[in-house]
Amino acid sequence: MNMSEDDEKADGDPLPECPPMLSRDLKSILVTSVLQLEEIDVGLYSGKNHWIPLSRRLFGGQIIGQALVAAAKSVGDHLYAHSLHCYFVRAGDPDIPVLYNVDRVRDGRSFCVRSVKAIQRGEPILVLQASFHLDQPSPLMHQFSMPEVPPPEDLLSLEDLIRFVLGQPDLEQKVKQGFNKVLANEVPIEVRPVNPLQFSRAVTTEPKRMFWVRARGHIGEGNMKLHVCVAAYISDYSFLGTTLTSYPAKRVKMMASLDHAMWFHNTFRADEWMLYEVESPWAGGSRGLVQGRLWRRDGVLAASCCQEGLIRLTAPKDKSKL
Repeated sequence: MNMSEDDEKADGDPLPECPPMLSRDLKSILVTSVLQLEEIDVGLYSGKNHWIPLSRRLFGGQIIGQALVAAAKSVGDHLYAHSLHCYFVRAGDPDIPVLYNVDRVRDGRSFCVRSVKAIQRGEPILVLQASFHLDQPSPLMHQFSMPEVPPPEDLLSLEDLIRFVLGQPDLEQKVKQGFNKVLANEVPIEVRPVNPLQFSRAVTTEPKRMFWVRARGHIGEGNMKLHVCVAAYISDYSFLGTTLTSYPAKRVKMMASLDHAMWFHNTFRADEWMLYEVESPWAGGSRGLVQGRLWRRDGVLAASCCQEGLIRLTAPKDKSKL
């Protein structure tokens, strides 16, 4: 999620929010609402705010996804996004719409580049550049191998995991209230962690997470542009928190996404399960770096992601006595 340096986040790294299970037959709200932009003028669009994290800041993935939708509206149907790069520059206010201003940077035969500013109160909250490419065959083809993990059907959803925790005796009332708020806060994606303890920060692990993820509801085939925008939305979910899995005892004062990049490699459906493999190769200087790979269930690498974020910890209390 995006925040300014002056904004604060509640202590800790809580489990990601999870709503009650929705029918897979329903049309995805990411299609019907979140990524539906209103055209105000040529190259100018307005987006609605849907799921709001408990931090009460706009979800960074929503702004990225909507900005990519705005950019995609200005290119031909034969061109598809192959990369995006963006900077979060201000915290997003969930109480007002976001305006997206598209600048046509370049139109070429094989590539088109667009620059998008997401604006609130006359100031940019995100600046995104996206490149669109004409799909072309290539003799150069290779990829890493997808990790071997249990299938999503064998894993518990975040909703089930939270309810399990809530059923434990001697659970502190403050913790119970926090988890109940999480359950009541609807998010339009489904998540099934491979190792749930990494999400709860209950134990020290290497800075790496893997979880199955997909959009809630049905999107369907035939619109790769839309699936790419949904994947951009999904990519920022539980991403930066991977930096903290090696520090379960540390209390977080603030976490803020600074920049975000994605590369799209192959076709995929964002309403079907994909494995999100996330790792943090470095942290220091109050910043952390995370890298991610979205794998199709058949082992094809769909997309790669990278993000750097600001991480400020709560100063330890001085327990010395005079």
